[in-house]
This record gives sequence, structure tokens and C-alpha cells, in this order.
Amino acid sequence: MKLDVDVLRYLSKDDFRVLTAVELGMRNHEIVPTELIDRIARLKHGGTYKVLKNLLKHKLLHHDSSKYDGFRLTYLGYDYLAIKTMVNKGVFVGVGRQIGVGKESDIFEVVCEDGTVLAMKLHRLGRVSFRAVKSKRDYLRHRSSYNWLYLSRLAALKEFAFMKALETHSFPVPKAVEHNRHCVVMSLVQGYPLVQVKQLQNPETVFETILGIVVRLAEHGLIHCDFNEFNIMIDDDEKITMIDFPQMVSVSHRNAQMYFDRDVECIFKFFRKRFNLSFQESIDDNDDSDEGKDEDGRPCFSEIERSAGFLDKELAASGFSRKDEEDIQRFIEGGAEAETNSDSEVDLVEDLNESILLQDEEHENKGKDESCEAAESGASEREDATDEEENEMENEAELTKSLNKQRRHAIAATRRGRKSLASRNSYKDKGGRSSHNSKLQKQLSGW
Repeated sequence: MKLDVDVLRYLSKDDFRVLTAVELGMRNHEIVPTELIDRIARLKHGGTYKVLKNLLKHKLLHHDSSKYDGFRLTYLGYDYLAIKTMVNKGVFVGVGRQIGVGKESDIFEVVCEDGTVLAMKLHRLGRVSFRAVKSKRDYLRHRSSYNWLYLSRLAALKEFAFMKALETHSFPVPKAVEHNRHCVVMSLVQGYPLVQVKQLQNPETVFETILGIVVRLAEHGLIHCDFNEFNIMIDDDEKITMIDFPQMVSVSHRNAQMYFDRDVECIFKFFRKRFNLSFQESIDDNDDSDEGKDEDGRPCFSEIERSAGFLDKELAASGFSRKDEEDIQRFIEGGAEAETNSDSEVDLVEDLNESILLQDEEHENKGKDESCEAAESGASEREDATDEEENEMENEAELTKSLNKQRRHAIAATRRGRKSLASRNSYKDKGGRSSHNSKLQKQLSGW
């Protein structure tokens, strides 16, 4: 969706209040009910419904009434929330032209209050061109449910963290300024993508520099995973800057070697096709620097030593497990050297033997204790069984007595309450129609 910020200047506080209410409701709902939006926004006199109609007209929200009446944020509405927050923080004051489009993001120029031009990257995961995010990226980790806005936010957060860490370790990356939601603001690189460059003054030097960045990243524990001519910027002085970091993984990842070899292959293939670079000549010129490389001059992943640091641990890169962290801590504390010491091995064996003997003694003592406990428990169980039998007999005798007593009371009660049928009928007919008829018959017979 095209970003048009002209509408942004005409939106009121109530509009942003309703947008924020929909964003909060989307934490638990794919489609936020209208009643819930009204309760969260708390606008007076039913103003929420009027604002929803206005936001729907500008395509900041999407209406869905298939199951129930509700709304959800669009990417344009999410853009407006992020841009409004950045403007309120004073990061920038204006949005300029679009300078880049990718399968996962859009990049725009923004201007600060002092006139400095920065780059704003808006992550847009879920496009038709790239929807296999769950299988190709590790943004979700252990989560099972997700939506595209939440994934874009995770991607922006991860990219900002990697950019900050790489800048601290003097890697050629843009300077990270600020991030909010799915938006990342960084310094604008004055250069061109390497894919647009047709000629270079020193292609061999540029090639060695790019290859050195890949190896240096691996020494710090990271692999770019998308290191190609589209993610490498070069300026007029042939200075290299790498971009696009959300997909970075650790060298401990199960597919780390495949990703590393793929990045190296992309560089070799591009320079061979574009600049007709012969790698055998460059290898002969640099015989001293061939350590850790194969016959074709490609760096070997297995021979790279992690001597520069553990950025994958600091950033919790994909593939860096808890076991790797424990190994690093043991290495830092000097546990690896202690394990190689022969004296410590002898002490370890002696301690192990002592522990085995102690365990055997414990098992024997435990067996004796168990046998004594079993005998005592058997005697106590027999005593309990006899007591229980006596109690049961007493209870049965008392129960039979109480039942007989209740039976006698019931028989007596039924006998006392029984009346003859004749007396019952005479009582009913007393003063009734039957007695009156009998009197009349007696009088007639007397006449």
C-alpha cells in the first residue's frame, strides 16, 4: 500500500485514540469488536462510531462483518501510528520520497528539524511476493499464532538490535537512530546498491573487502544469510556498507555452514559475471593470506575461529542455544584448560572411585534399614488387622440391634394408625345424602 502522509496532518487526537484502541484490541483479537473499541477509546457521546467511519474512508482500518461486526488495522494505519510517535519524539519532522522497495520493506527519506536527511524503513511482512515467513525467518520462535503486523514489529526490533551491536564493533553499517513498532530510522547511506554499479576502479580490492566482512562476521559468531549485491552499498570512493539484518543467524545454527557458503558463492558469482574477475590470479598474488581457504580461494567455514567475540550470544541470534552459552561460560572461566590437565584427571578418577564406594555402602545400609522396616511394618499391620476385625464385629452387632428396634417401632406405628373401613365410611356419610335418604325410607315404610 502506498504511503500518503497528506491525510496525517488532518487527523485529530480522537482519530489516533481510536487507532490505538484497535491496536490494543488486536493483541487478543484478529478482528476487534466495535463494542470493545468503544470501551477502550472512551470517547464521549458515541463519538467512536463517527471516528471509525472517518478512518475507514481513509483506509486506515479494515471492516469485517463475516462473524461479527469489527475492525482491524491496515499497514497504512500502522504506519500512521509509528510516524506520529516518531514526530512526537522529535526524531524527524517530515517524510519525503520513497527511495527503496523490497519484498519485506519500504524505505523513505525523512528530514530532521535541523535539515539532516535520514532513512526510514517500514517493514511490511505478508506481501504476496514473500509469505513463507514462518519457515524462512525465526521471528516467531516458540509462538504458534501471529499476524503480519506483529511479525513486522519483531523484524524491526531485531534489525535495530543487530545494527546497534554491529556499529559498536566497527562494522560498516548504517547508524541506528530510533525504532517504533515496525519502523526503523537510520542514517542515510550516500551510495548505490552494488547491483547498479557497472564499473569499478579496483574490483579486486572491493572483492577482498566484501569477503573479509563475511569472514569477520563469522569470527564474531554471526552469519548474514542474505549477503548479495542487493544488500551491499558502495559510494564514489568505493567504500562498502552492508544493510538488511533481520535474517541473521548464529554460527551455531544447524544450517550455518550452508548459509555461509551461500553468501560466499553469491559474492564470487557476482564478481565473476559483472567484472570478469579471475580469482586464481588474486590467490597467487596473496599466497600469505590463503590460510583457512580452499583451492578456489573461498573461505572455509570449519576453519574460522571465533576469536573476536560472541555477538550471537549478546543478541540471542537464531540457532544459539542454552548449551552453547554454557560451553562459552566454561571456556571463559578456564574450564577447558583444567580438563586437559593430567593431574586433575587423576584426582577426578580418585574422586569417582570414592563416590562409587560410598554409594555401595549407602545401598547396603539402605537394604538393612528396609528389611528392619519391613519386619516392623508387618507386625504392626497384623495388629491393626485384628483390631479392625473386632471393631467390625462390634459395629455389626450394634447395627442389627438398631435395625430390629426400628422395625418394631414401624410395626407398632402402622397398627395404631389403622382404622376399619366401615367406621371410615360412616364418618364420611354422617349428615350426608345417604343418611338423609335412609330416614325418608323409614318414614314412608311407617305410613
